[in-house]
Amino acid sequence: MRPGTEVELSELIRAASGPVAVRGGGTRGRMAPAAVLATGGLAGIRLYEPGALTMVAGAGTAVEEIEAALAVEGQRLAFEVPDLRRLLGRQGASTLGGVVAENASGPRRVSVGACRDFCLGLRFVDGTGRVIRNGGRVMKNVTGYDLVKLLAGSRGQLGIITEVALKVLPRPEGEATLCLPGLSDTQAIAALSAALGSPYEVTGAAHLPGQGSYLRIEGFADSVRYRLRRLQDLLAPFGVVEEVPSPWAAIRDVMALADLPGDLWRLHLVPSEAAEVVARIGARAVVYDWGGALAWLRVAPGTDVRSLAGAYRGHARCLIGDAPEAPEAPALAALTAGLRHQFDPKGIFA
Repeated sequence: MRPGTEVELSELIRAASGPVAVRGGGTRGRMAPAAVLATGGLAGIRLYEPGALTMVAGAGTAVEEIEAALAVEGQRLAFEVPDLRRLLGRQGASTLGGVVAENASGPRRVSVGACRDFCLGLRFVDGTGRVIRNGGRVMKNVTGYDLVKLLAGSRGQLGIITEVALKVLPRPEGEATLCLPGLSDTQAIAALSAALGSPYEVTGAAHLPGQGSYLRIEGFADSVRYRLRRLQDLLAPFGVVEEVPSPWAAIRDVMALADLPGDLWRLHLVPSEAAEVVARIGARAVVYDWGGALAWLRVAPGTDVRSLAGAYRGHARCLIGDAPEAPEAPALAALTAGLRHQFDPKGIFA
């Protein structure tokens, strides 16, 4: 099914009786066994006001189209959308609706926030076929963030997003990256935490075991150079600190794990616990981002890392492999069930 308008989508949902799975570009997430509803017909940039730093686009709009339009005006999506096609072995083009439904956010999340923090408003169709609008199209007219935040990251389980209003930001004048080579996971996360806790406005903090620990600074050129020198002084106790070419596209897209065999897991962790948890799991390869709050793992096929991780604060999700989603805590499960009943009383969204 590929509706061309919001009205057509609403009619399809009203008539649906079996499970429906929404698909944007098919570049991320898992597809449930269900009738596929593609959002590619709900595409196009509907409003772009560079002076107001706002854009409105249909859910089926390719992220590449959005980024190209922003680049002409010297602007960007600040939350740095990851391109996981190579990592996940996918084709197609990532769409705005899919990005918002996954709350897909890259390394810059540690400084500016996640995708959901840049969603000013949206339109979606719920499980009864109702068209619901929440939030606004411009910054001065934003009300009711609640549903915007709720739909962002819901992975199509509460409704099908049809349109999104975004806040965008200017591209910075300068960028620089520091690397600390040879640190253990524990040492690296300590160094990243020190940098993130400094006043030098770090916008990327990642550790690739065997390659190095990386820190990014962005802004006006003179400010970048000043903060870079001060950050080098701060990190001197951890060893060598050198400036290197930007590795952030590869870090954003988790390229270090892209061509390796095994199951793929994504873990959200407390940074101070991350190295210990990953060590207990015994992963074949790992990439840490967000200062250690995010860990991507390659493990042996069939491994359920939750059985090896021990007690930890966080969440684990299998992206390649057969492990099921972890059951929610009873209180959270009750809240989830209540929300799904309100937005999808027929239970059709897979």
